[in-house]
Order: sequence, then structure tokens, then C-alpha cells
Amino acid sequence: MRPMNENPQDPKNPKNPQDPQGPREPQDPQVPGAGGKAGDAENEREPEAAESVYAGTADHDVRVPVTPAPPAAEQSGRRRLASALWPPRVTRAQLVVALLLFVLGLGLAIQVSSTSENSALRGARQEDLVRILDELDDRTQRLEDEKSRLEKQRSELETSSDQAEEARKQTQEKEQQLGILAGTVAAEGPGITLTVGDPGGAVESDMLLDAIQELRAAGAEAIQVNGVRVVADSYFTGSGDDMRIDGTKVTAPYVFKVIGKPEDLEPALNIPGGVVQTLEKEQATATVERSAKIVVDALRPAKRPDYAQSSSQ
Repeated sequence: MRPMNENPQDPKNPKNPQDPQGPREPQDPQVPGAGGKAGDAENEREPEAAESVYAGTADHDVRVPVTPAPPAAEQSGRRRLASALWPPRVTRAQLVVALLLFVLGLGLAIQVSSTSENSALRGARQEDLVRILDELDDRTQRLEDEKSRLEKQRSELETSSDQAEEARKQTQEKEQQLGILAGTVAAEGPGITLTVGDPGGAVESDMLLDAIQELRAAGAEAIQVNGVRVVADSYFTGSGDDMRIDGTKVTAPYVFKVIGKPEDLEPALNIPGGVVQTLEKEQATATVERSAKIVVDALRPAKRPDYAQSSSQ
């Protein structure tokens, strides 16, 4: 009689007649072999970092190796910034823009350098600069005086009881002033005498014209050169022995008689890089003398305009 807890068909029963080998030895589920040195050798050959997944059934033990994923490389912020900046990634458009900006900057630098080197005031002394500023102040003052005089004339015309007589008087004064400027009447007053010597014949017509322009800018009211009256439409041609003013031939030395304020006229000719220095560079001589009375008596005939007519009614 069999015990009730024994089942002859149970494979785990040691008395199961269907198992001819008898009871089996328990095996390690993590060792594929039956144990012993061969199993130890196989375990030694396996990498330490490797992992495996065990899958077993009733009849078989299966070990599947699993390779772990490599850890992600951790970069510092400085290294990522360096890798982003170098090597530089430059496009063709960026190269063209950089080249244009370089050319523009080079041109501006050359322009500024040439302007600084050619400036007449670059090497001027402090007293020369002060004198130039004083000259500019004097010109401003003259313009202010002229403005005040015109405003006074307008006020006199508006308040005078005999406006016709006052207008006639101011017209005569204006005629004298315009006659001096036009060279149709003689003039006298304080001024300077500029004498230009040209022993080598190096003085050009444009040098004399520059002298006239400087004198006019300094407030010259009447100018005469070697007996020729210089006015607004005068012109200079030739050079050396064939120098002409308004078609009239003049020879060295060239004597300028100028009526104006001597304190303004003389500094205008002697400024650094001005008329006197330019003439001296050409081996010419230039002397300036102040005088309390300069007479400009060379006259020009009054010209009647051919086409222009007065627009006043």
C-alpha cells in the first residue's frame, strides 16, 4: 500500500519509475555546466562589466549576455564653448562683408592721416592759433556792426518826418560805398602795403589771387596792384614776365595797396601756411607794412549792364 502523498507520475518523486536515472543533483541556475573547474574557467573568461539575463525552463537553462550602454560623455561648459568657436565656421557672405569693412576702415585711416599731415595748423604755435581766433572774432564783429548799421538806417527811414530826403541821403552814401567796391571812385584810409619780390620768376598767378582772397576775407575794402584796381570780377593770368591782371601786364615787384583794418589784414597774411609762407617757399620775398593812410586811386570805368535791369518799380 502506497502512501497517499506519493504520486508515481510526479517527476520530482524519487521513486518515479519513468525516470531511469533516478534522482538528479540540484544545479546552480547561474552556472551553465554541472560545476567544477570547467565552470569556474568559463566564469573567469566573462568580463566583469558584462551582465546577463537568466531564462530557464523545466529542461533547459539559458544565459543571454547583455552589454551595458556606454555612459554619455559629460563635457564642461568651457569645453563646449571652445568646440563651438573653434574651428570657426565662416560662410562666403561673411568673408565678403569682412573684406569690405577692412577696405573701408583702411581708406578712412589713410584719409584721416593725410588730412592731419596736410593741415596748415598742425604745427602752428599757440600764439598763432590765438591770433587766428582773434581774426575770426573780428570778422564776426564786423558783420554784427554791419547788421546794426542797416537796422539803424531802416529805423531812420521809418521814423523820419521827411522820408524822401532821408532816403535820398542814404542813397548817396550807398552810391559812394558801391563805387569804392566797384572801383569807379578813389578811396583812402588806413591799411597795409604788401610788396612781393620775384627774382626767380617763380610766382604764379594763382599765388597772387590767393593773396587777394585772404585780404578780402580779412575785411579789405579797396585793393590796387601795380596801378590796376582789383574788384570782384578781376582775374589773374600768366606767370613770371607775363603776369597780367584783367588783361593788363604787371611786373615784379608786385605792390598791393589795401585799405582796411591793419590789425586784421597783416595777421591774415602771416598765418602758418598762409600767403607769406607760400611765397617764401617759392624763393620769393613778401613784406607787409602798416600805414595810417593808404590811397587807392586807380579807377575802373563803370560798365552798364547789357541785359540786367532793375526789378524795383
